[in-house]
Amino acid sequence: MRVAIVHYWLVSMRGGEKVVEALCDMYPDADIFTLVYDESRMSETIKRHKVTSSFLQKIPGAVKHYQSLLPLMPFALESLDLSGYDLIISSESGPAKGIIAPPHSTHVCYCHSPMRYIWDHYHVYRARAGLASRMMLPVMAPLLRSWDVSTSLRVDRFVANSHHVKARIGKYYGRSATVIHPPVAVDDYAVSDDIGDFYLCAGQLVSYKRIDLAVRAFTKMGRNLVVIGEGKELAALKAIAGPTITFLGRTPFPVMKEKLARCRALIFPGEEDFGIVPVEAMASGRPVIAFGSGGALETVVPGLSGMLFNEQTPEAIIDAVESFEAQAAMFDPQAIRAHAARFSTRNFKLSMELIIQEELRARKTAALQPAPHGEARRFPFDTVFPVPAPETDRVH
Repeated sequence: MRVAIVHYWLVSMRGGEKVVEALCDMYPDADIFTLVYDESRMSETIKRHKVTSSFLQKIPGAVKHYQSLLPLMPFALESLDLSGYDLIISSESGPAKGIIAPPHSTHVCYCHSPMRYIWDHYHVYRARAGLASRMMLPVMAPLLRSWDVSTSLRVDRFVANSHHVKARIGKYYGRSATVIHPPVAVDDYAVSDDIGDFYLCAGQLVSYKRIDLAVRAFTKMGRNLVVIGEGKELAALKAIAGPTITFLGRTPFPVMKEKLARCRALIFPGEEDFGIVPVEAMASGRPVIAFGSGGALETVVPGLSGMLFNEQTPEAIIDAVESFEAQAAMFDPQAIRAHAARFSTRNFKLSMELIIQEELRARKTAALQPAPHGEARRFPFDTVFPVPAPETDRVH
Protein backbone atom coordinates (compact mmCIF):
# COMPACT_ATOMS: atom_id res chain seq x y z
CA MET A 1 0.00 0.00 0.00
CA ARG A 2 1.42 3.37 -1.04
CA VAL A 3 0.81 6.06 1.58
CA ALA A 4 0.97 9.85 1.20
CA ILE A 5 0.91 12.34 4.09
CA VAL A 6 -0.21 15.85 3.12
CA HIS A 7 0.56 18.72 5.52
CA TYR A 8 -0.29 22.37 4.94
CA TRP A 9 3.28 23.73 5.34
CA LEU A 10 6.45 22.49 7.00
CA VAL A 11 8.27 25.54 8.31
CA SER A 12 8.52 24.88 12.08
CA MET A 13 8.05 22.09 14.61
CA ARG A 14 4.78 22.77 16.43
CA GLY A 15 1.72 20.70 17.30
CA GLY A 16 0.69 20.00 13.71
CA GLU A 17 4.17 18.82 12.83
CA LYS A 18 4.16 16.49 15.84
CA VAL A 19 1.11 14.83 14.30
CA VAL A 20 3.07 14.43 11.06
CA GLU A 21 5.92 12.84 13.04
CA ALA A 22 3.55 10.31 14.59
CA LEU A 23 2.09 9.49 11.18
CA CYS A 24 5.64 9.05 9.85
CA ASP A 25 6.31 6.52 12.62
CA MET A 26 3.12 4.67 11.69
CA TYR A 27 4.01 4.65 7.98
CA PRO A 28 7.81 4.73 7.66
CA ASP A 29 7.67 4.41 3.84
CA ALA A 30 5.13 7.22 3.34
CA ASP A 31 5.86 10.19 1.11
CA ILE A 32 5.10 13.72 2.35
CA PHE A 33 3.52 16.52 0.32
CA THR A 34 3.35 20.14 1.46
CA LEU A 35 2.97 23.70 0.17
CA VAL A 36 6.39 24.98 1.34
CA TYR A 37 9.22 23.19 3.13
CA ASP A 38 12.03 24.47 5.36
CA GLU A 39 14.23 21.42 5.84
CA SER A 40 16.51 23.22 8.30
CA ARG A 41 13.70 23.48 10.88
CA MET A 42 12.38 19.93 10.58
CA SER A 43 13.01 16.95 12.82
CA GLU A 44 15.09 13.98 11.72
CA THR A 45 11.92 11.88 11.62
CA ILE A 46 10.37 14.08 8.93
CA LYS A 47 13.62 14.56 7.02
CA ARG A 48 13.97 10.79 6.59
CA HIS A 49 10.94 10.83 4.27
CA LYS A 50 10.69 12.01 0.69
CA VAL A 51 9.16 15.49 0.85
CA THR A 52 7.56 17.12 -2.21
CA SER A 53 6.67 20.80 -2.05
CA SER A 54 4.38 22.77 -4.36
CA PHE A 55 5.28 25.42 -6.95
CA LEU A 56 5.02 28.01 -4.15
CA GLN A 57 8.46 26.85 -3.01
CA LYS A 58 9.99 28.50 -6.09
CA ILE A 59 8.63 31.95 -5.24
CA PRO A 60 11.35 34.06 -3.58
CA GLY A 61 10.64 34.47 0.15
CA ALA A 62 7.79 31.93 0.11
CA VAL A 63 9.12 29.88 3.03
CA LYS A 64 9.18 32.94 5.29
CA HIS A 65 6.08 34.74 3.95
CA TYR A 66 3.94 31.73 3.02
CA GLN A 67 0.82 33.14 4.72
CA SER A 68 0.68 36.02 2.24
CA LEU A 69 0.30 33.44 -0.55
CA LEU A 70 -3.11 32.28 0.70
CA PRO A 71 -4.93 33.08 -2.60
CA LEU A 72 -2.53 30.76 -4.47
CA MET A 73 -2.77 27.84 -2.06
CA PRO A 74 -5.78 26.10 -3.67
CA PHE A 75 -3.99 26.09 -7.05
CA ALA A 76 -0.77 24.87 -5.43
CA LEU A 77 -2.45 22.00 -3.60
CA GLU A 78 -4.38 20.82 -6.63
CA SER A 79 -1.15 20.80 -8.64
CA LEU A 80 0.35 18.13 -6.36
CA ASP A 81 0.28 14.76 -8.15
CA LEU A 82 -0.87 11.95 -5.84
CA SER A 83 -1.46 9.40 -8.59
CA GLY A 84 -0.81 5.85 -7.45
CA TYR A 85 -1.30 6.39 -3.72
CA ASP A 86 -3.72 4.04 -1.97
CA LEU A 87 -4.01 5.86 1.36
CA ILE A 88 -3.82 9.65 1.72
CA ILE A 89 -3.74 11.24 5.18
CA SER A 90 -4.10 15.01 5.13
CA SER A 91 -3.12 17.05 8.17
CA GLU A 92 -5.46 20.03 7.96
CA SER A 93 -5.31 23.47 9.51
CA GLY A 94 -4.54 25.33 6.35
CA PRO A 95 -6.11 23.97 3.15
CA ALA A 96 -4.34 20.58 3.02
CA LYS A 97 -7.47 18.50 2.41
CA GLY A 98 -7.91 20.19 -1.00
CA ILE A 99 -5.58 17.80 -2.83
CA ILE A 100 -7.09 15.79 -5.70
CA ALA A 101 -7.00 12.14 -4.66
CA PRO A 102 -7.06 9.26 -7.17
CA PRO A 103 -10.49 7.57 -7.50
CA HIS A 104 -9.33 4.30 -5.93
CA SER A 105 -7.65 5.88 -2.90
CA THR A 106 -8.88 6.41 0.65
CA HIS A 107 -8.53 9.97 1.99
CA VAL A 108 -8.56 10.41 5.77
CA CYS A 109 -8.28 14.02 7.00
CA TYR A 110 -6.92 14.73 10.48
CA CYS A 111 -8.32 18.20 11.08
CA HIS A 112 -6.64 20.47 13.61
CA SER A 113 -9.07 23.23 12.64
CA PRO A 114 -11.04 24.54 9.68
CA MET A 115 -9.12 27.60 8.43
CA ARG A 116 -9.64 30.16 11.22
CA TYR A 117 -8.78 33.17 9.09
CA ILE A 118 -11.73 32.63 6.71
CA TRP A 119 -14.25 31.27 9.24
CA ASP A 120 -14.77 32.05 12.94
CA HIS A 121 -11.68 34.27 13.37
CA TYR A 122 -12.12 36.10 10.06
CA HIS A 123 -13.03 39.49 11.52
CA VAL A 124 -10.25 39.31 14.12
CA TYR A 125 -7.63 38.50 11.48
CA ARG A 126 -8.88 41.20 9.13
CA ALA A 127 -8.93 43.86 11.84
CA ARG A 128 -5.29 43.15 12.71
CA ALA A 129 -4.01 42.67 9.15
CA GLY A 130 -2.07 45.19 7.12
CA LEU A 131 -3.76 47.58 4.73
CA ALA A 132 -3.27 45.40 1.64
CA SER A 133 -4.67 42.30 3.37
CA ARG A 134 -7.64 44.22 4.76
CA MET A 135 -8.53 45.34 1.24
CA MET A 136 -7.97 41.91 -0.32
CA LEU A 137 -9.69 39.65 2.23
CA PRO A 138 -13.31 40.76 1.53
CA VAL A 139 -12.75 39.82 -2.12
CA MET A 140 -10.83 36.58 -1.60
CA ALA A 141 -12.49 35.16 1.53
CA PRO A 142 -15.87 34.25 -0.08
CA LEU A 143 -14.07 32.42 -2.89
CA LEU A 144 -11.84 30.59 -0.41
CA ARG A 145 -14.85 29.61 1.72
CA SER A 146 -16.62 28.13 -1.29
CA TRP A 147 -13.48 26.20 -2.23
CA ASP A 148 -12.98 25.06 1.38
CA VAL A 149 -16.53 23.70 1.65
CA SER A 150 -16.45 22.01 -1.76
CA THR A 151 -13.14 20.28 -1.00
CA SER A 152 -14.56 18.83 2.22
CA LEU A 153 -16.45 16.44 -0.09
CA ARG A 154 -13.10 15.07 -1.29
CA VAL A 155 -12.49 13.58 2.17
CA ASP A 156 -13.69 10.05 2.93
CA ARG A 157 -13.31 10.32 6.71
CA PHE A 158 -12.74 13.31 8.97
CA VAL A 159 -10.87 12.95 12.26
CA ALA A 160 -11.00 15.98 14.59
CA ASN A 161 -8.40 16.76 17.23
CA SER A 162 -11.10 17.75 19.75
CA HIS A 163 -14.86 17.91 20.21
CA HIS A 164 -14.51 21.67 19.75
CA VAL A 165 -13.13 21.12 16.23
CA LYS A 166 -15.67 18.35 15.54
CA ALA A 167 -18.45 20.90 16.13
CA ARG A 168 -16.83 23.38 13.73
CA ILE A 169 -16.42 20.70 11.06
CA GLY A 170 -20.13 20.01 11.38
CA LYS A 171 -21.04 23.69 11.22
CA TYR A 172 -18.88 24.74 8.26
CA TYR A 173 -18.65 21.51 6.23
CA GLY A 174 -21.83 19.68 7.23
CA ARG A 175 -19.73 16.58 7.99
CA SER A 176 -19.35 14.48 11.11
CA ALA A 177 -15.97 13.49 12.49
CA THR A 178 -14.23 11.01 14.73
CA VAL A 179 -12.48 12.62 17.71
CA ILE A 180 -8.89 11.57 18.40
CA HIS A 181 -6.79 13.93 20.47
CA PRO A 182 -3.35 14.82 19.06
CA PRO A 183 -0.20 13.08 20.28
CA VAL A 184 1.69 14.51 23.24
CA ALA A 185 5.10 13.09 24.14
CA VAL A 186 4.20 12.76 27.82
CA ASP A 187 7.15 10.46 28.50
CA ASP A 188 9.54 13.28 27.58
CA TYR A 189 8.45 15.24 30.68
CA ALA A 190 8.96 14.60 34.37
CA VAL A 191 7.73 15.82 37.74
CA SER A 192 10.09 18.03 39.77
CA ASP A 193 10.23 18.51 43.54
CA ASP A 194 11.82 21.94 43.09
CA ILE A 195 9.00 24.37 42.30
CA GLY A 196 10.02 27.95 41.54
CA ASP A 197 8.33 31.24 42.35
CA PHE A 198 7.04 31.95 38.86
CA TYR A 199 4.15 31.23 36.51
CA LEU A 200 4.59 30.32 32.85
CA CYS A 201 3.12 31.26 29.45
CA ALA A 202 4.43 29.37 26.44
CA GLY A 203 3.57 29.26 22.75
CA GLN A 204 3.67 31.24 19.56
CA LEU A 205 3.31 34.95 20.32
CA VAL A 206 0.33 35.73 18.09
CA SER A 207 -2.75 37.77 18.88
CA TYR A 208 -5.38 35.04 19.27
CA LYS A 209 -3.42 33.33 22.04
CA ARG A 210 -4.08 36.44 24.20
CA ILE A 211 -0.80 36.32 26.09
CA ASP A 212 -1.24 40.08 26.45
CA LEU A 213 -3.92 39.36 29.07
CA ALA A 214 -1.49 37.36 31.18
CA VAL A 215 1.23 40.02 30.82
CA ARG A 216 -1.17 42.74 31.97
CA ALA A 217 -2.49 40.64 34.85
CA PHE A 218 0.91 39.66 36.23
CA THR A 219 2.26 43.17 35.77
CA LYS A 220 -0.65 44.46 37.84
CA MET A 221 -0.20 41.76 40.51
CA GLY A 222 3.57 42.17 40.64
CA ARG A 223 4.02 38.40 40.38
CA ASN A 224 6.67 36.65 38.31
CA LEU A 225 5.66 35.46 34.83
CA VAL A 226 8.03 33.77 32.37
CA VAL A 227 7.00 33.97 28.70
CA ILE A 228 8.50 31.45 26.26
CA GLY A 229 7.97 31.81 22.53
CA GLU A 230 8.51 34.01 19.51
CA GLY A 231 6.19 35.82 17.13
CA LYS A 232 5.06 39.16 15.82
CA GLU A 233 3.42 40.14 19.13
CA LEU A 234 6.72 40.11 21.03
CA ALA A 235 7.45 43.84 20.73
CA ALA A 236 3.92 44.79 21.76
CA LEU A 237 4.06 42.46 24.77
CA LYS A 238 7.37 43.88 25.93
CA ALA A 239 5.90 47.38 25.68
CA ILE A 240 3.15 46.60 28.23
CA ALA A 241 5.23 44.35 30.52
CA GLY A 242 6.36 45.35 33.99
CA PRO A 243 9.59 44.33 35.73
CA THR A 244 8.20 40.97 36.90
CA ILE A 245 7.73 39.69 33.32
CA THR A 246 10.62 37.76 31.75
CA PHE A 247 10.77 36.95 28.02
CA LEU A 248 12.96 34.01 27.05
CA GLY A 249 12.10 33.87 23.34
CA ARG A 250 12.50 30.58 21.54
CA THR A 251 14.18 28.12 23.90
CA PRO A 252 15.76 24.68 23.47
CA PHE A 253 13.77 21.72 24.75
CA PRO A 254 15.76 21.22 28.01
CA VAL A 255 14.93 24.80 29.07
CA MET A 256 11.27 24.39 28.14
CA LYS A 257 11.11 21.11 30.05
CA GLU A 258 12.69 22.67 33.15
CA LYS A 259 10.32 25.65 33.13
CA LEU A 260 7.26 23.44 32.71
CA ALA A 261 8.33 21.24 35.61
CA ARG A 262 9.18 24.09 38.00
CA CYS A 263 6.47 26.69 37.34
CA ARG A 264 3.76 27.18 39.93
CA ALA A 265 1.21 26.80 37.13
CA LEU A 266 0.84 27.31 33.39
CA ILE A 267 -1.30 30.29 32.35
CA PHE A 268 -3.31 29.59 29.21
CA PRO A 269 -5.45 32.62 28.33
CA GLY A 270 -6.35 31.90 24.67
CA GLU A 271 -8.98 29.72 23.01
CA GLU A 272 -7.25 26.81 21.30
CA ASP A 273 -8.68 24.03 19.18
CA PHE A 274 -6.89 21.58 21.50
CA GLY A 275 -3.76 23.00 23.13
CA ILE A 276 -0.71 20.77 23.48
CA VAL A 277 1.28 22.97 25.88
CA PRO A 278 -1.27 22.52 28.72
CA VAL A 279 -0.94 18.73 28.40
CA GLU A 280 2.86 19.05 28.45
CA ALA A 281 2.56 21.05 31.67
CA MET A 282 0.30 18.36 33.15
CA ALA A 283 2.78 15.67 32.08
CA SER A 284 5.26 17.66 34.18
CA GLY A 285 2.88 17.46 37.14
CA ARG A 286 1.93 21.15 37.05
CA PRO A 287 -1.63 22.52 37.08
CA VAL A 288 -3.03 24.74 34.32
CA ILE A 289 -5.04 27.95 34.76
CA ALA A 290 -6.91 28.26 31.47
CA PHE A 291 -9.66 30.19 29.75
CA GLY A 292 -12.69 27.90 29.87
CA SER A 293 -13.32 27.47 26.15
CA GLY A 294 -12.20 25.31 23.24
CA GLY A 295 -9.82 22.43 23.81
CA ALA A 296 -9.07 23.40 27.42
CA LEU A 297 -12.50 22.06 28.36
CA GLU A 298 -11.31 18.61 27.24
CA THR A 299 -7.94 18.61 29.03
CA VAL A 300 -8.20 20.80 32.14
CA VAL A 301 -10.28 19.14 34.86
CA PRO A 302 -11.04 21.65 37.63
CA GLY A 303 -9.79 20.41 40.97
CA LEU A 304 -7.65 17.71 39.37
CA SER A 305 -5.40 19.20 36.68
CA GLY A 306 -6.08 22.92 37.01
CA MET A 307 -8.64 25.71 37.07
CA LEU A 308 -10.77 27.52 34.47
CA PHE A 309 -11.76 31.18 34.22
CA ASN A 310 -14.71 32.39 32.17
CA GLU A 311 -13.73 35.79 30.77
CA GLN A 312 -10.74 36.85 28.68
CA THR A 313 -9.76 39.79 30.88
CA PRO A 314 -6.77 40.52 33.11
CA GLU A 315 -9.15 40.75 36.07
CA ALA A 316 -10.44 37.22 35.46
CA ILE A 317 -6.87 35.91 35.38
CA ILE A 318 -6.03 37.76 38.62
CA ASP A 319 -9.07 36.23 40.35
CA ALA A 320 -8.15 32.75 39.07
CA VAL A 321 -4.52 33.04 40.23
CA GLU A 322 -5.55 34.24 43.68
CA SER A 323 -8.08 31.39 43.93
CA PHE A 324 -5.43 28.91 42.83
CA GLU A 325 -2.93 30.12 45.42
CA ALA A 326 -5.52 29.69 48.15
CA GLN A 327 -5.88 26.00 47.30
CA ALA A 328 -2.60 25.10 45.59
CA ALA A 329 -1.88 22.34 48.09
CA MET A 330 -4.83 20.29 46.84
CA PHE A 331 -3.21 19.61 43.45
CA ASP A 332 -1.30 16.32 43.35
CA PRO A 333 1.52 16.32 40.74
CA GLN A 334 1.36 12.56 40.25
CA ALA A 335 -2.41 12.62 39.73
CA ILE A 336 -2.00 15.45 37.22
CA ARG A 337 0.63 13.47 35.33
CA ALA A 338 -1.56 10.36 35.33
CA HIS A 339 -4.36 12.42 33.78
CA ALA A 340 -2.00 13.66 31.02
CA ALA A 341 -1.03 10.08 30.10
CA ARG A 342 -4.32 9.53 28.26
CA PHE A 343 -3.12 11.98 25.59
CA SER A 344 0.07 10.04 24.85
CA THR A 345 1.58 9.48 21.42
CA ARG A 346 1.02 5.75 21.85
CA ASN A 347 -2.71 6.22 22.33
CA PHE A 348 -2.87 8.53 19.30
CA LYS A 349 -1.19 5.94 17.07
CA LEU A 350 -3.43 3.11 18.28
CA SER A 351 -6.56 5.17 17.74
CA MET A 352 -5.53 6.41 14.29
CA GLU A 353 -4.54 2.92 13.15
CA LEU A 354 -7.94 1.52 14.12
CA ILE A 355 -9.81 4.34 12.38
CA ILE A 356 -7.73 4.08 9.20
CA GLN A 357 -8.15 0.30 9.02
CA GLU A 358 -11.88 0.68 9.62
CA GLU A 359 -12.13 3.19 6.77
CA LEU A 360 -10.05 1.05 4.40
CA ARG A 361 -12.37 -1.91 5.09
CA ALA A 362 -15.46 0.26 4.60
CA ARG A 363 -14.19 1.53 1.23
CA LYS A 364 -13.27 -1.97 0.09
CA THR A 365 -16.66 -3.35 1.07
CA ALA A 366 -18.49 -0.45 -0.58
CA ALA A 367 -16.53 -0.96 -3.80
CA LEU A 368 -17.57 -4.60 -3.91
CA GLN A 369 -21.24 -3.91 -3.19
CA PRO A 370 -22.88 -1.51 -5.68
CA ALA A 371 -25.54 0.75 -4.22
CA PRO A 372 -29.17 0.01 -5.11
CA HIS A 373 -30.43 1.78 -8.21
CA GLY A 374 -31.14 5.45 -7.50
CA GLU A 375 -29.55 5.45 -4.02
CA ALA A 376 -26.28 7.02 -2.92
CA ARG A 377 -23.76 4.78 -1.20
CA ARG A 378 -23.59 5.56 2.53
CA PHE A 379 -20.50 5.57 4.73
CA PRO A 380 -20.06 5.59 8.53
CA PHE A 381 -19.06 9.18 9.35
CA ASP A 382 -20.55 9.46 12.86
CA THR A 383 -18.06 7.57 14.97
CA VAL A 384 -16.72 9.14 18.16
CA PHE A 385 -13.62 7.15 19.02
CA PRO A 386 -12.90 6.55 22.72
CA VAL A 387 -9.45 7.46 24.00
CA PRO A 388 -7.68 4.35 25.34
CA ALA A 389 -6.89 4.25 29.05
CA PRO A 390 -3.27 5.04 29.92
CA GLU A 391 -0.80 2.34 30.78
CA THR A 392 -0.26 2.74 34.52
CA ASP A 393 3.27 1.38 34.32
CA ARG A 394 4.20 4.23 31.98
CA VAL A 395 3.18 6.88 34.50
CA HIS A 396 6.06 7.97 36.72
